[in-house]
Amino acid sequence: MGVRAAFLGNDAWSVAPLERMAEEPAIELAAVITNPPKPAGRGGRLMPTPVAEAARRMGARLVEASGVRSGAGWRALLAADADVLVVVAYGELLTHEVLALARFGGINLHFSLLPRWRGAAPVQHAILAGDELTGVTVMRMDEGLDTGPILGQMEEPIRPDDDAGALGSRLSNLGAGLLAGVLRMLPSGGVPERSQDDALATWAPRLHPADRTIDWSQPADAIVRRVRALAPDPGASTSFRGETLKVLTAGADPGPLDAPPGTIVNAGVRGVLVATGSGAVWLLGVASSGRRRMSAAAWARGARFAEGERLG
Repeated sequence: MGVRAAFLGNDAWSVAPLERMAEEPAIELAAVITNPPKPAGRGGRLMPTPVAEAARRMGARLVEASGVRSGAGWRALLAADADVLVVVAYGELLTHEVLALARFGGINLHFSLLPRWRGAAPVQHAILAGDELTGVTVMRMDEGLDTGPILGQMEEPIRPDDDAGALGSRLSNLGAGLLAGVLRMLPSGGVPERSQDDALATWAPRLHPADRTIDWSQPADAIVRRVRALAPDPGASTSFRGETLKVLTAGADPGPLDAPPGTIVNAGVRGVLVATGSGAVWLLGVASSGRRRMSAAAWARGARFAEGERLG
């Protein structure tokens, strides 16, 4: 006995779970629902979500709609007549009325070990906090924000050189298999559930533009974690000679420096060494305003720093 599923997702990390569901003989994809195309790039060309592109490649029934609480999204769910709603990086809380459209309700794949890092940016916050371990959770959805009972979890170590892109991609693939296993078991009674301990919850709100700015008075390790958490996109940022400079890869240097935070103290083939509140940071990969990514060493050769110049 199979299960008929409607899939809701927007992000690149939603794609691996969607593709895994499409490969499963026991799962029928009734509909794929994602946000409409949005303007992107300098020309403002309308770009579909990664989920829309994947659904078209697979020949799945695709609906591009702004949410599912009403309008085209709501009508698409009604027409899908799904047994379960599967949600992966969709970004919209589902109401009781929406969840009630499917007999098995909503199943969410979340990129953390809930109840740690509930919210929109669990991968980024795990890196920012210096966590050594994260993972994926499949949960039954309720009307709260990542508060429903847990159906399955798998752990994944955070590597010292992981940025959000690399870690998120691994979690997406790890979670795809876990999600498929849970969905296969739904018609035969599902899997045991366990409630989350709200006392252990931590929060991972969406990161805003102000969160991207590097504070050079912080310790070097904290700055490097911010760079990793925001890479490859949108990137941590600072300023240099009045223009924005994105820092895309960096490494910490624990050695003490007698220079104010943000001061450029060395530049060479390794990169650019910048003083911080404790230790220093090697800039390794950067993107100056309006330009593509380059090595920090190449950027330094063009910049020709004056003695005592500072970032930020």
